[in-house]
Amino acid sequence: MYGAATASDLGPQDTRLQRVNGSARIRFTGAGGRTRLADLYQQGSAKIRLPKVYDGADTAVLINTAGGLTGGDALTYDVAVDDATHAIVTSQTAERAYRSNSGSAKVTTSLKVGDDATLEWLPQETILFDRSSLSRSISADLAPEGRLLLLETLVLGRRAMRETVEKVWFRDRWRIRRGGKLVFADDIRFDGDPGKFLGGQAATGGDRTIATFLDCTTDAEDRLSLARSCLEASGNHAIHAAASAWNGLLTVRFVSDDSRILRNTLVSFLTDYRSADLPRVWHC
Repeated sequence: MYGAATASDLGPQDTRLQRVNGSARIRFTGAGGRTRLADLYQQGSAKIRLPKVYDGADTAVLINTAGGLTGGDALTYDVAVDDATHAIVTSQTAERAYRSNSGSAKVTTSLKVGDDATLEWLPQETILFDRSSLSRSISADLAPEGRLLLLETLVLGRRAMRETVEKVWFRDRWRIRRGGKLVFADDIRFDGDPGKFLGGQAATGGDRTIATFLDCTTDAEDRLSLARSCLEASGNHAIHAAASAWNGLLTVRFVSDDSRILRNTLVSFLTDYRSADLPRVWHC
């Protein structure tokens, strides 16, 4: 006897899509006046590569082998530099948040900087596509004499690619502590049409590419004139940018409607401000 069940009835009722789940950890330490690798761990789609560097700080390159993020994906990064060390952490390419059918992608980053140490967190941009959903958090713990350079760039649709973003959900949370004391906190939340919540003059005036650069060190205020001169040198009529400094922090905000122009401006600014070239992956 044969039953009357269809093939769809007999198939699995709960189809679970494969999700990205990756974590990576790296720590640099000092030995004989030189920086060396002390710890490296990578799991899932989160990978770290250490290119040879002959004339600059040791560099780690983060790679998401999944090629992007969507709802339910999760990445975790932990980076530490011990006392008297200097390292740069960047990404192989732009991170991409794609359309999400359910849930949000999550990226969690923890940074730790020792005394007389410098960590440069300089990933390439994050691109939010239409109907993407991304929750990101960055927490940093600095020793009293540690220094952190931090850059994050957000792109809501690339004009050159004729991409349009009509709806997006994005949450960004930054917390930076020095000597255990909170010195910087920043929260951003986008929900809906970027044209509505970015259109006002108190926001970005409708520009959809945003970058924030921080220099967290005890004498950051002394570099304010340098930052402003670097902005003037790298300036473009399509870029709006301003720098301010207080309480051991220097902040530069950039906005533009053209991600390519903003990227070129960032390369010029960061090269001049740091007196050093950016990692090679920025030019690939």
